[in-house]
Amino acid sequence: MAKSSQWAFPENLQPKPEEYDFDLSRTLDVAVLLHAEVPEDAFTAGILGTERVGNGVVIGPNGLVLTIGYLITEAERIWLTTNKGGVIEGFPLAYDFATGFGLVQPLGRLDLPAITRGSTADCSIGDEALLVGHGGRAHALKTRIADKREFAGYWEYVLDEAIFTAPAHPQWGGAALVGAEGQLMGIGSLLVQEALEGETVQANMIVPIDLLEPILGDLLRSGQADQPPRPWLGMYTAEAGAQCVVAGVASGGPAQRAGVKQGDQVVEVAGEAVVSLGDLFRKIWQVGPAGSEIPLTLVRDGAVIRTRLRSADRGSFLKKPRLH
Repeated sequence: MAKSSQWAFPENLQPKPEEYDFDLSRTLDVAVLLHAEVPEDAFTAGILGTERVGNGVVIGPNGLVLTIGYLITEAERIWLTTNKGGVIEGFPLAYDFATGFGLVQPLGRLDLPAITRGSTADCSIGDEALLVGHGGRAHALKTRIADKREFAGYWEYVLDEAIFTAPAHPQWGGAALVGAEGQLMGIGSLLVQEALEGETVQANMIVPIDLLEPILGDLLRSGQADQPPRPWLGMYTAEAGAQCVVAGVASGGPAQRAGVKQGDQVVEVAGEAVVSLGDLFRKIWQVGPAGSEIPLTLVRDGAVIRTRLRSADRGSFLKKPRLH
């Protein structure tokens, strides 16, 4: 974990206290280093690894940490490190598949301030912002809101409006997007390629903080949003031009069991044409909750194949947190 502090942004990209009306030092201290250990036989170990390192952000007076969920899914142990070097074990309290947010409860006192949550409705394309990771000013990046638009991920994930920032933070997972007033605007999720002013640049995809408020109470009470789980197919799909093409299938998942193959083109869900990756996933979710039978029309080597997949609850494939 010590290696994460052996670098720094150039001085001109680091925020300076005199540039802000809020307490920059206090804001930087809300970020913690998150180190998760995942069993080798975990469902996600082959894709996400067994050791995951990223960031988290303190959002509650009891030290509650908000992060991006893929860092903590199936975690057996979690360690949280503060900017002052304090290390506390944490418990993976919740992972919401729909938003991508994860919550970690420290199993001791972090003694850190909590950041105030803002609203992404208050940030616009072109606005200046900060991406804050663990490590203080050296690991905080002055950035801008490059875009706000839909994002669809191959793992059956859609955000109606994600935030994209550039330049990109190299340790984006769980990093805090902080607005001009010092409020939390979102949590870092991915590194992506973004077209800006005719040039392709690296950007960070940020999950908007507005998505947390409607589900936070449910996550704290039961570890999941109070709504039926979405149908999951375990069908990793990508856009290839105007087509949605299966790039792979999860081992033992519904798509593999139904015989879906890499390279299949998905053209219809329940008889309705698919026009984009986001449209594909939304049409699947509209059929019914997890366990629903999903009618798909595929094209394989020029032949039309109609099949019905018995969907599943993604959570049922994952290891549950170990109770302390």
